[in-house]
Amino acid sequence: MKTIFIDCNQQLGAVWQRVYRQDDPPVAVNTVPFEKTDLPQVIGDHEIAIDDHSYMPTDLVRQCKSLKHIVFLGTGAASYMNVPELQGIGVKVHTIKGYGDTAVAEHTIALMFAACRDLARMDRSIRGGTWASLEGMQLHGKTLGIVGLGGIGAEVARIAKGIGMEVIAWNRTPRPDAPVPLTDLDTLLAKSDVVSLNLTLNDETRGFIDAGKIARMKPSVILINTARGALVEEAALLDALRSGHIRHAGLDVFHNEPLKADNPVARLDNVTLAAHAAFRTLEASMTLLRRAIDIVKTVQKA
Repeated sequence: MKTIFIDCNQQLGAVWQRVYRQDDPPVAVNTVPFEKTDLPQVIGDHEIAIDDHSYMPTDLVRQCKSLKHIVFLGTGAASYMNVPELQGIGVKVHTIKGYGDTAVAEHTIALMFAACRDLARMDRSIRGGTWASLEGMQLHGKTLGIVGLGGIGAEVARIAKGIGMEVIAWNRTPRPDAPVPLTDLDTLLAKSDVVSLNLTLNDETRGFIDAGKIARMKPSVILINTARGALVEEAALLDALRSGHIRHAGLDVFHNEPLKADNPVARLDNVTLAAHAAFRTLEASMTLLRRAIDIVKTVQKA
């Protein structure tokens, strides 16, 4: 089965060369950026497409007559394509879990520190010629509430406990082996000084953090989202940031990516932004691409 990596950027290209082996199946690698509407031309007659983070609308995928499998580099395929619709037209979507739990958890903690100490705002001010020392929030002894205690959430809990935080969590399904105390969601929102979102995005969790749940959060809460932007209602988040109910947000993910400079969230001082980079470490990327190649091998043997 012919395979193409449709959106290999320069960074991933270097990693690809490190993990691809001589006995791996042939894979065409496209390194040229393309418009979304050009997707059918890029895929052409390939039957398997490896997708980093390109949008794959059903109407365009339907034009890819040979395509049977999409190997999405990560877990959040639902943010970039309608998986049930694609399945309905005979295209199976494969996702990859667990490749970067530590990388994403470390990024979560980094955003938490940056948000609590206003690092990005001070950096901007100093570069602009203003020296202003801002008062931060100390994390030792504070309560971290983790919403979604999967592999990433558990890693966030491990690191947070190591810096002296009290950690509680809520999970959608029972976790008898939970490494931290589990509580109901309302209790978590009311008690947490910092809330970290680590949920998978699906039809049940889209817009999960709405105005009502934000209102139940502790005043001056810190909100960290390294999961998916669509977990949070954008208008409610903006209102809470403007009012100060959310003291600061550390965001790695957004409703539409890449985030445009004129997006209202990019104009707020009490937001620290990252470019969906939580999983971008060499170690995680090598594991991710190797598993993608192994999926291609398995599909071709089936």
